[in-house]
Amino acid sequence: MLAIIGTVGVPACYGGFETLVENLLDENDEPLLVYCSAQQYKNQPSHYKNAQLRYINLNANGVQSIAYDMLSVLDAVKRGASTILVLGVSGALILPLVRWFTKIKVVTNIDGLEWRRDKWGYLAKRYLKLSESIAVKRSHVVVADNQAIADYVTLEYGRHSEVIAYGGDHALVSNVNPELVQNYALGLCRIEPENNVHLILEAFDSLKMPLKFVGNWDNSEYGRGLRQKYQHSAFVELLDPIYEVEALFRLRSGCAFYVHGHSAGGTNPSLVEMMHFGKTILAFDCSYNRASTEDAALFFSDVEDLKKKLALLEAKSNGGEMKSIADRRYTWKIVKEQYFALFD
Repeated sequence: MLAIIGTVGVPACYGGFETLVENLLDENDEPLLVYCSAQQYKNQPSHYKNAQLRYINLNANGVQSIAYDMLSVLDAVKRGASTILVLGVSGALILPLVRWFTKIKVVTNIDGLEWRRDKWGYLAKRYLKLSESIAVKRSHVVVADNQAIADYVTLEYGRHSEVIAYGGDHALVSNVNPELVQNYALGLCRIEPENNVHLILEAFDSLKMPLKFVGNWDNSEYGRGLRQKYQHSAFVELLDPIYEVEALFRLRSGCAFYVHGHSAGGTNPSLVEMMHFGKTILAFDCSYNRASTEDAALFFSDVEDLKKKLALLEAKSNGGEMKSIADRRYTWKIVKEQYFALFD
């Protein structure tokens, strides 16, 4: 039996890993085991699609994620799992025991080099780097969601990793008519400094170009400061988080182009989702975004550079290339086949 560990759980109601698990499940496939955070689900069904659900009474994120992942692994061992898919490295300290005392196959997606993120303090970064090292060295198979991360794994640890990204075609809603394209740019992300939100807002406000930006503005001092600074702008519209697929579809289909500021984390789900809409994409210039878009996006590095690239939009449309890459690489059918080939 395959056990999947390291997410909040299913049905998916959270982020990229949860959406991945949602799309690995199918009523017609062999049964498998998915671990869920009991604190996130008021209703706790025992089964979902072809998965048996097991609940751990801890948060799947933050400091509790360490114990959450470890307890999930121990329970999977107890229940006779033959393969474990571990999403993230929080609980990697348990993996040497799994390798020494069982014959379970361990496949680990190491996520986006979490220890590099600015939001973590010194001790958290040290722990996450140690966990990453153990995960890479003690897993039978290492999965990287981006070629730039695979290159890092090779240079840092001398190990090969399988590159499997995320699907984005779930963002296309067949029962909702696309919006007529309007004269606004769209941005969407967690409001964190590493996503360069301040840079994007400054450029659009300075150029007096319309921008709708969706994010969790009230979750940090950084976000609250940006909301206070731009809440009265005539050109920048700050929208609270939107989780409804239909509402997101309307925003994405109606925008003129998309601006992506992420500078860390590998292949970002919101980017590959947007690529399916065939819109021109401007992305922050980093190895992850270049790998995800096969160097075909328009790239910017600072406020002045972004302003220059915005002036080139009509001559540098890349929407067709974005759509072609997404259809070739970022569908859930392809991603699922890639994962199950590893399990087999």
